[in-house]
Amino acid sequence: MDNTTQNNGHVEGLKTRLHQFLETLETIEPETADLQEIDQLISLLDDLEEQMGKIKSDK
Repeated sequence: MDNTTQNNGHVEGLKTRLHQFLETLETIEPETADLQEIDQLISLLDDLEEQMGKIKSDK
């Protein structure tokens, strides 16, 4: 697999995770959000950061 194909796969994964993050963010009510929901958002952000790092390192 060449770098372009691999980067495209990483970008698609990043798009998917970003979409999941946005969907999760939209469902959370700020006034009633509990620690578990906030932890889930932090976990999704960590996943996004990790995938961005993979894309940067593959260039």
